[in-house]
Amino acid sequence: MYKKLNTKRPGWPAGLFGLVLLFCSFSSTAQLSLTGQLRSRGEVRQGFGNLLTKEAVAASFISQRTRLQFGYKRNHLNFGITAQDIRLWGQDASTISATDGNRLMLHEGWAEIILANKADTSFRFKILDNFSVKIGRQELIYDDSRLIGNLDWLQQGRRFDMALMKVMNNGWQFDLGYAFNQHSENFTGVDYTPGNIPQYVKNDIGVLVPTPGGIVPLLAANGNSAAGGSPAYTNPPGTNGANQNYKNFVSLYIAKKLNWAKVSGLFFKDDFAKYRPAFVPAGGGTVYGRAFDVKGTQDRYTYGVMISPTYGIGSGFGRLALQGAYYQQKGEDRDGRDLNAYHYSLSALWSKGKWAAGPGYDVLSGNKSTTSAQESRRFDPLYGTPHKFWGYMDFFYAGTGSPAAGLKNYYVKTKYTRDDFFLAADYHHFSVANALAATSQRSLGDELDLTAGYTVNKFTVVELGYSIMKATGTLPLVKGQAATTVYDKTPEWAYLTINIKPDFLQ
Repeated sequence: MYKKLNTKRPGWPAGLFGLVLLFCSFSSTAQLSLTGQLRSRGEVRQGFGNLLTKEAVAASFISQRTRLQFGYKRNHLNFGITAQDIRLWGQDASTISATDGNRLMLHEGWAEIILANKADTSFRFKILDNFSVKIGRQELIYDDSRLIGNLDWLQQGRRFDMALMKVMNNGWQFDLGYAFNQHSENFTGVDYTPGNIPQYVKNDIGVLVPTPGGIVPLLAANGNSAAGGSPAYTNPPGTNGANQNYKNFVSLYIAKKLNWAKVSGLFFKDDFAKYRPAFVPAGGGTVYGRAFDVKGTQDRYTYGVMISPTYGIGSGFGRLALQGAYYQQKGEDRDGRDLNAYHYSLSALWSKGKWAAGPGYDVLSGNKSTTSAQESRRFDPLYGTPHKFWGYMDFFYAGTGSPAAGLKNYYVKTKYTRDDFFLAADYHHFSVANALAATSQRSLGDELDLTAGYTVNKFTVVELGYSIMKATGTLPLVKGQAATTVYDKTPEWAYLTINIKPDFLQ
């Protein structure tokens, strides 16, 4: 919440908080916000993301996000900073050395220069309702976060280092964005190596050796023959279980709100560094990986529309919200394969009083048995929030991968809401979009997600969740798990979240 500063107010608080307020108090027209968040979440996982064997022991841990968000507004400038710390309870010893590093990071740091505002008499340029340029590290959220979102479920969230030009006029919204990634300061040329690679990696005889320059080592699960596997990336490249981050992207989002609906269109071009398979002799062994010393990029194009009509507002029938979306992907995928994929979604949500319920259907295309090795028909849901759409247990389009044959998702969602608490139940039936050569069964399983939330006070919310899946034998097959292993096909997962979000100026 933003609070207008009063320069005549006596008794400024002492310390750093007082200095921040004092620094911003030079203008009576400035608005300042200072909020925080402490979100602790305990989880018990017995098959979350991938199936486990029946002998496997359930995992349990508590993670925590701590954020401090500072905002400043004036008629010609918006400014925002979000600092966050992400960790597991007990991940660090009670005392650590300087070499252990830290997980404190800048989640957001941006400035938005406002160039036009028709409602503000201090602007000379009045042709547009609003025109601004937002520069820096920032969250990006469009529509329902299906393809572009802040991935808020994960404690670390998602943000982009980018520039964004924003135009609002006569109910239209135009956003044009650009991002360019570079993981080091160079003296010459452009470095196409994605992410921050580990300083050392195990070779094929299990010896830890310096990582060869320009190579991203493969993990054991991806074909590295290194005994004992290779260490994970310092900052893993990519998103939604992908193998590398984008080199740059250009985005265009256009939306128009009508009396009965919102219509939006998205064009997103993201480019990925080209690479070649590489092996380098090192310390008597071999390190396998990808060498990003090839000039140029693989270019991927995603475009489509979403329409969200709403009917019956204010009537005795209740409110009916419909949504339909279709997106196409062309160009090349991250690995240079010829890409031709699609995704469409249909849903309806009826709400009246405290109740809401409705069905939905998603299809994400995938490869057929006849798809060649040089082609890809797999739709990638870009930088959205998979946890929100394809089951809370994150079996699909999350860090554990997704079926190469695509996905069909039939679901029904229900929710009961009162002033201080809610109860929700979601049911999903998953199947592959295309037939598999290894089996005639397309069904992957059924998932039930139950959640309940209680508002303790205006800054504290407690949320409890439980999910269970009844999986088929096809699920481990499409997730690339060992075919000869016997898995527990009834995975479960539960969590408890305490979310505290104080407003320090209230």
